[in-house]
Amino acid sequence: MDLKEIQNLIKFVANSGVAEVKLEMDDVKITIRTTLEGNVTETTYVQQMPAQNTLQQAAPQQIAPVAPTPEAPVAEVSNLITIKSPIIGTFYRKPSPDKPMFVEVGKTIAKGDVLCVIEAMKLFNEIESEVSGKIVKILVDDMSPVEFDQPLFLVDPS
Repeated sequence: MDLKEIQNLIKFVANSGVAEVKLEMDDVKITIRTTLEGNVTETTYVQQMPAQNTLQQAAPQQIAPVAPTPEAPVAEVSNLITIKSPIIGTFYRKPSPDKPMFVEVGKTIAKGDVLCVIEAMKLFNEIESEVSGKIVKILVDDMSPVEFDQPLFLVDPS
């Protein structure tokens, strides 16, 4: 499989809306993961050469660069608490279309404050905070489907 075929495969997967594709052939293994948030595409591929060819190579070949991932300082990330979805459903940041958002980035929250609503089977479930702190990041877009245990918010408890 050449580089052009791999690039076409990445474009196809990114446009198809599929979350992950794994492809394994004789000497190539490719994993392509996409996320809908910001259309980030992460590609990892490994090419394994047959044993007799690896001895003949003087220098290892670089197949292609892996998509860069933003790195956050470990000290900042380690103190953040992730609030995850307790159920599967549709995530809403407002109680109704004409009301303001429950929380915004930078807002200080207390234990028991309602952070969002998740609709499951026509029931609207208020998701309350189990920690006090400051909202650092909202990880899900309004009116997006969420899975069980999917991260929703990052909270700084200090």
